[in-house]
Amino acid sequence: MTRSRSSLVSLSDTPWYHVVNRCVRRAFLCGHDKTTQQNFDHRRAWIETRIRELASVFTIDVAAYAVMSNHYHVVLRVDKARALSMDHEAVLRRWTQLFTGPLLVQRYLSAARDQMGESECAKVMAFAELYRQRLHDLSWFMRVLNESIAHQANTEDDCTGRFWEGRFKSQALLDEQALLAAMAYVDLNPIRAGMAESLSESLHTSIYARLAELQGQQFLAISAPVVAPEVMGEVESARLAAPALPSLSGLLPEAALSALPQAPLMPFDVTSRFEQAVPFGLEKYLELVDTMGRAVHPGKRGVIAAHTPSLLSRLGMNAEAFIACADHFFKDFASAVGTPAKLLEIAAQRQQRALRGLAAARLVFGVKNGLEKNSRVSPNNTLAN
Repeated sequence: MTRSRSSLVSLSDTPWYHVVNRCVRRAFLCGHDKTTQQNFDHRRAWIETRIRELASVFTIDVAAYAVMSNHYHVVLRVDKARALSMDHEAVLRRWTQLFTGPLLVQRYLSAARDQMGESECAKVMAFAELYRQRLHDLSWFMRVLNESIAHQANTEDDCTGRFWEGRFKSQALLDEQALLAAMAYVDLNPIRAGMAESLSESLHTSIYARLAELQGQQFLAISAPVVAPEVMGEVESARLAAPALPSLSGLLPEAALSALPQAPLMPFDVTSRFEQAVPFGLEKYLELVDTMGRAVHPGKRGVIAAHTPSLLSRLGMNAEAFIACADHFFKDFASAVGTPAKLLEIAAQRQQRALRGLAAARLVFGVKNGLEKNSRVSPNNTLAN
């Protein structure tokens, strides 16, 4: 049975989510299209850059991502507390980095604020509370990301129509085991697809960006080009002249969006004491992903490292089952990923008998060395390096 987005994205259950969105008909609209012999690889850089730009506005942090030829994955942490702690002006200024906002909001953020009446200021405060909710809303983050990329791709092709097949799909990551599995699955997408032979060649992924950063290389932002009105095609000119879509009315043009700063990826914190960090050690995570990559590479299937990566051992996870699961992560699990105990708990909250993925969870997230099954991603869960 189809469930509402609000029931699938519940911040009271977990702030961590794995999301994926695909191009219409799963066409290679961000890669080499064998049918038309056109290459759109540059759009992968657009998406990667836009993800980081939006993370600087929304209170949503990016832990991992992979931009492929016909889809993309992102692992995110929604920071509701940060949005609630902002004052009204900070909220308004953030939101107006993306949208023009009503005239009242524009006046409030200008020198004309002193001439505004009490009722006008009260209305602006109401807008601020609305925007505050949107700043930690995963759906709004994805809507802005997808809409802005679709507009730029359609402008480049001088056409109209859908670019994405529909709304994004999401999986709640209920505990540290699920977070680790999702991040490794996402970072290894190019390896499994045969697009890269090593992590250092896996372009447009978070693992590539992290390795480059360790080598002292800064992230290179590549935004979609801004098309001048005089060279804009007839189709795109007509689209811009038409009324804006109600869902994203007032979204600023690409020239403004491309000027946004790029947020860094979430840091790693081996102590798990910092909420706005991935609760693992970076060195151990890189070791794990490298081990998995060598094991699941098409030319080396079944070759599992002689030792189990220590991070898996400390989380009580089965290495062989974990590597096998990484080939079909989204098929094995549905709207949530976690240990068996967490999946049963969420199923009870949703008034379901069980969630799809329970069998896979029992294989992958088995308890070893007395580790607790129902651990949850929180500052209190500590992993030693």
